[in-house]
Order: sequence, then C-alpha cells, then structure tokens
Amino acid sequence: MRISFLLHNAYGIGGTIRTSFNLAQALAERHDVEIVSVFRHREEPMMGAPAGVDLRHLVDLRKGSPTNDTADPDYRLPAKVFPRGDGRWKQYSRLTDTRIAAHLRSLEADVVVGTRPGLNVHIARQTPRGPVRVGQEHLTLDSHGYRLRREIGYRYVLLDAVTTVTEADAESYRARFRLPGVRIESVPNSVPAPSVPPADPGSKWVIAAGRLTKVKRYDLLVKAFSKVVAARPDWRLRIYGTGDATGNERGALLALIEQGGLHNHVYLMGAAHPLEPEWVKGSLAAVTSNLESFGMTIVEAMRCGLPVVSTDCPHGPGEIIEDGIDGRLVPVGDEDAVADALLALINDDELRRRTGEAARRAAERFDPVRIAERYEALFAELVAAHGSGRRSRSLWRDAVHRSRSAALDGAYALRYKAADVFRKGRTP
Repeated sequence: MRISFLLHNAYGIGGTIRTSFNLAQALAERHDVEIVSVFRHREEPMMGAPAGVDLRHLVDLRKGSPTNDTADPDYRLPAKVFPRGDGRWKQYSRLTDTRIAAHLRSLEADVVVGTRPGLNVHIARQTPRGPVRVGQEHLTLDSHGYRLRREIGYRYVLLDAVTTVTEADAESYRARFRLPGVRIESVPNSVPAPSVPPADPGSKWVIAAGRLTKVKRYDLLVKAFSKVVAARPDWRLRIYGTGDATGNERGALLALIEQGGLHNHVYLMGAAHPLEPEWVKGSLAAVTSNLESFGMTIVEAMRCGLPVVSTDCPHGPGEIIEDGIDGRLVPVGDEDAVADALLALINDDELRRRTGEAARRAAERFDPVRIAERYEALFAELVAAHGSGRRSRSLWRDAVHRSRSAALDGAYALRYKAADVFRKGRTP
C-alpha cells in the first residue's frame, strides 16, 4: 500500500510527531510511506527523520530560505477550510488552504491519514474519492470546544475511519455522533523498545516527564513528594519538561519547592531528548495529571522497566496500567494517595523490582510493529471496501454531508450577521 500522513509540523517536538514517526517507520518496512508536513520552520526535524519514510513540506517558514512563503499575500489571510475551533487555526491561512487542497488533489496513495482535527477536516472536504480517508484523534473528543465538536459532527461523515488512542474516547465518538459508514476504532500510540538497558530498581530517584502545564498537576506531585521525603529523605525527584511561553508554571513550581525546603530533593530538569537515558536513572515514575488523552510518558517509563504511579484520570492511564501488577492507579487530585503509593514501592525493594519487570513486559504490546500491524489490518479492510457498492455509499454520504454543511454554513452566517447587527446597534 501507499500511505500518506498529513502532519501539522514534522520539524518540531511533540507526542503526535513522535508517535506518527514511530508508526510511519514501522509501516515503511512493508509499504511505501510518506509524511507531508504542512509547515517547515527548520532544516532538520528536531526528533530525527523516520527511516525509510519520504518527508516533504507544503509551506516553508525557514528564515533566509529561497523558498520562504511568508511574503505570499495569501499567508496573511485567514484560513477558510481549516476550522476555527482547532487550536492551531491562527497558524493556518488562505495559503495553507490552497497548498493542502493541491496536495490532496494530486495525491497518489491508497490511504491518507490526518493527525489532528483541522487536517482531518481538510482530508474530508478536499480529498478525491480515490484514497481511503482516515482521521486520527490524538487528544480526546471532550477536550475540544463546542465549535470544533460541531464541525467534527458535520465533516467527519466523509471520512472512512476515525481512530482514537483509547477505547474510552472511541466510545465517546460513537455515542455523540451519527457517522454512517465511518469506522471508529481505538488504536493506541506506539513506543519503540528503548536503546538503553532497563532501569536499576535500586536507584533512589523518581522520574516525571511532560510539559509544565497546569493539567499535569506537578504542584500536586511536589506536595506529595514532600511527604515522601519526610519518611524517606534519601529519595529524590526529577521533573523533565518545559512550560508554555505564555505561562509561568516553572516559576510557580520553583516557589513551591523553595517553600517546602525541597531544593535538595526536587529538581526541574528542563527538556531532554532522547528521554530514555533519563528514565533509566530512576526506579519509579510518577504521573499526577487531571487528564491524559493517552499517556505516552507512562508507556515510555514502563518500556524502560519503571513501574508508574499515576492518577486514574481520563482516558489513558487506566487502559495502560494494571493496578497493583505493573503500576499503581490513584484517585485524581489526592496527594496523600500519590505519596502513599510511592512510599509503598519505595519501602519494598522486591515489590519495586517485580512491578518494574511486569511493567516492562506489559508495555511490549505498544511496540511500533504491533501497532503498525493493527493499522495495516484496518487500512487493508478499508481499501478492500473500495470495491463494489462503495460508490453508491459514497454518493449517499456526500449528499448527507452537503445538507449538513449547508446547515452549518448557514448557521455560521446567521451568527456573524447577528453579531454585526449587534455591533452597529440595530435590531434585526
């Protein structure tokens, strides 16, 4: 098969980029695979290009590049196809509308895969009937605002399949939307086997990793760890990750560390890539999030042989960790429960060793080869369905989509007209 991924920016750092690279590289062992990045802002991908995969871009943002596109007048005009409800909307433009449409029209592939809702909408609206159209959900349906959920409900009817990273999120899609003829399947993210030896269960470090954002609740982890230190002052915590440019989560955490007298026990390490050599410096991992769409760091830690103490938050941890066997699940927001779970493993060397080994074995199910096999089977079934009877189903779904789109566009037009009337102080 010829498989084409459409990615926001393959040259940055992020979970979607990492898991897309993992999947594409595994599929490239048996198929022709390409990744098309909408944007390119640097010479080489920060996470390294996946082996055996063709990588190209549509819009060049590199400073000094002879093909830089930022002077194009359409680059300054707002996008019309990429949905406003997608959080990346301000980065898209009339130029990206045109470039993505031209790319999809010229596509010679059996399967085209979108990797965020805005790009899935492009694929639904602008891809000819030839390729199978698959939209991936790397976050969760509930994490999207009303405006984007409404767009999804109208536009995704033209996709052939939607994949989510957890079964819980797949159930949300099935329950909320009527998408006739669209397969909704859960396929988790993949994490390759580590290139370093497993963690030493005798290490006295707890490791946490992820963006320094409020949803990760590192403040809760620091408070819980202060209780760990009170009982086991020989243990320490490293937190890897950087914060958003608009936030000061790092400053707030540093203040909390200072306030608790934890400057010799809790360390904010900044970004690290690759993270594997850092995971194996510890013997325990901790996740205290209020929400995890999947939990890539949980799987990464488990693959390195670390048991993970995690909040049982929606949606991922409960589908990754088997409580008491290869890690621990604790209530969301409960610092005492986090501290108690950490101490139970800290105070029992044999339990920590046994749980870490179970975690390493359990995480093998997320190997890119195994995840690629699941995608390969799904793609093959969808490609086969392009035979007899598919044209009539496509025409019917097109008709449904046109009627829904007309209603959606009409609703938007009425909303904007009402807003304009209000601003001018007139009554419609």
